Amino acid sequence: MSNLSVAEFQQVFPDIYERSTVEVILETAKLKKLRADDWMVDIGDPIVYMPLLLKGQLRILREDEEGHELLLYYIRPGETCAMSLTCCSGNAVSNIRAIAEDDSELLLLPIQIIDEWTTKYPSFKSFILKTYQRRFEELLNTIDSIAFHNLDDRLMQLLMQKSEKEGSVLKTTHLELANQLNSSREVISRLLKQMERKGKIQMGRNKITLL
Repeated sequence: MSNLSVAEFQQVFPDIYERSTVEVILETAKLKKLRADDWMVDIGDPIVYMPLLLKGQLRILREDEEGHELLLYYIRPGETCAMSLTCCSGNAVSNIRAIAEDDSELLLLPIQIIDEWTTKYPSFKSFILKTYQRRFEELLNTIDSIAFHNLDDRLMQLLMQKSEKEGSVLKTTHLELANQLNSSREVISRLLKQMERKGKIQMGRNKITLL
């Protein structure tokens, strides 16, 4: 049970507007806190909860057979993970890895109640459908970037995506960027140097400034 008030919850999740729905969420959900770089769930773990992110940011990744990671999308406050919603029926396991970008807080709803709630609470159903739509659009953008964009375009897109949360100064390393783009640190370092020469960025120790 969470000690959040209805008003505090609705500030983060305005799409869930029915007071009765919010009250039952707060009564049922378990509050979980993650430190930066903590794993919320790993590939192969059983899916037992649907997360509702209150603070922070989660990074959602896939992994190929050789262990290379591919960034799918971020979960931000007011959002949930579409991948967990596909596991509402049956004892499914996770096919993604969710890692906290920074210190985060989330509410965990038991996955077995989601089907019932989407029928019982209209605003909760609307929230779920909007989540599917948003994630589908983001996944299409990811596919487009892999299929049609050069790596330097994908790198700049990733930096801009990070800047939406962190501002113009990004705390990251070349290796972290390489892992998220399924590339090597050497290739990413070379591209970043090219961007710096063109006046697009300025590099520092474990940080990149967008100009």
